[in-house]
Amino acid sequence: MEFVKSKDYGTTYNSYTSTAISKVTFYSIYIDYQYHYFAIVCFKPNEYSYNCNEYIYKVGSDTKLKYSMEYLNSAGKAFWKYIEPYSDVLDCSPKFN
Repeated sequence: MEFVKSKDYGTTYNSYTSTAISKVTFYSIYIDYQYHYFAIVCFKPNEYSYNCNEYIYKVGSDTKLKYSMEYLNSAGKAFWKYIEPYSDVLDCSPKFN
């Protein structure tokens, strides 16, 4: 996660009204002549928390666009629809039941 953050400033989408997600930051990194796309999701430990726990997802090239079009309606639904399907790519994201 620190490597990704060190290579790009990222684009952050804050979710002030979400009870679970405080923000999602998307990064595009150029490595070995190829772009790689990441989302770092900041999950709140509880509904009223100002802190968050970060998890990284390796996502598709169009994930940022899709998420950005829907996150204002519901950051949680946009997460489940566009980011969570990539949870097994790096195998370092939380497991939800």
